[in-house]
Amino acid sequence: MKVLVIGGGAREHALCRSLSLDPDVTDLYCAPGNAGIAEVAELHPVDALDGAAVARLAAELGAGLVVVGPEAPLVAGVADAVRAAGIPCFGPSGAAARLEGSKAFAKDVMAGAGVPTARSYVCTTPAEIDSALDAFGAPYVVKDDGLAAGKGVVVTEDVAVARAHALACDRVVIEEFLDGPEVSLFAITDGTTVLPLQPAQDFKRALDGDEGPNTGGMGAYSPLPWADPKLVDEVMESVLQPTVDELRRRGTPFSGLLYAGLAITSRGVRVIEFNARFGDPETQVVLARLRTPLAGVLLGSANGTLDQLPPLAWRDEAAVTVVIASHNYPGTPRTGDPIEGLDEVAAQDAPHAYVLHAGTRRDGDTVVSAGGRVLSVTATADDLAGARERAYAAAARIRLDGSQLRTDIAKKAAEDAAEDAAAAGA
Repeated sequence: MKVLVIGGGAREHALCRSLSLDPDVTDLYCAPGNAGIAEVAELHPVDALDGAAVARLAAELGAGLVVVGPEAPLVAGVADAVRAAGIPCFGPSGAAARLEGSKAFAKDVMAGAGVPTARSYVCTTPAEIDSALDAFGAPYVVKDDGLAAGKGVVVTEDVAVARAHALACDRVVIEEFLDGPEVSLFAITDGTTVLPLQPAQDFKRALDGDEGPNTGGMGAYSPLPWADPKLVDEVMESVLQPTVDELRRRGTPFSGLLYAGLAITSRGVRVIEFNARFGDPETQVVLARLRTPLAGVLLGSANGTLDQLPPLAWRDEAAVTVVIASHNYPGTPRTGDPIEGLDEVAAQDAPHAYVLHAGTRRDGDTVVSAGGRVLSVTATADDLAGARERAYAAAARIRLDGSQLRTDIAKKAAEDAAEDAAAAGA
């Protein structure tokens, strides 16, 4: 099978890495890709938002499957254009991708499907904003209705900050704050059958201790030793399958990757948000643990044949990803800085730890930074403590002037798991 992946971030590098290890994949292409993806896939230039251009490139390459990574091309209908050209495509239609493209649409779908979520108001005027903020009180949760690259949400105790963010949005969803830990659960679906993946947890705040501004994600880990073993089954029954069924009932069937961002509250599981694609950085740890070859699963989603596949197989190992971000992220990042140490990680830490590129490009023989989140250092081990140790040891070899990373990714989960193991041994 010839596969074309659309996108150029760490999520796409993780997808390309897994696809490159799949014996069924004979040729792997990525457009536009990045400096790291170039090591496992042949890169091609393309405007990822231009459906006709993507379909034309796929046809020229003879691709038997197109995988659309980022949300913006999906909302723009790129998957529709590829399918219209007769090429199987992993990713929802533009209409179904509104589940991520519009928070208000997602709330409407959840209401129709009976999916548990936070109470909310959709606001378009200052008066509506003030009324909603007053109704819920602090902490305030304010979400831009449209796509915002993972940075459209403000959670704050300060009503002035909440109001300012709301007024800066054309349309905004204001909702009640959900207590409890957050979980990301992905599911691959063909519009009828739903295959859940393993849950992960990511870290949105820029600084240790969940301080600082929201980001696109500074790290992740999987599995979640503290989570109820029945969590995946519960979410399948109460969230994922009802949502897929509701979208099909509405005439906008959803095929591709359905991402549920969940809060495990004192009143049970609640949906914080839906995404219409693999999440970054959770994809890095989830795919590190997936034993089943990836291409056949993605093709089953594209062709509507997921019900014919055997159950997914998973490695027992734990995985941790640590994001190395550029100076000033999540503000306007500094780019063009040389990245050193990549060869050292490959020589000394592989195969248990490796680097997935996000915002990078080649400048002659040098790899330089080209975005806010620059690299995702991913590692696996028998347990979270070992995976953390390997990930941070590899990250320490990377030299990027002014770069930043969190030092506490998966720290509490690893410590708690070690305590539980010690108690069980005693």
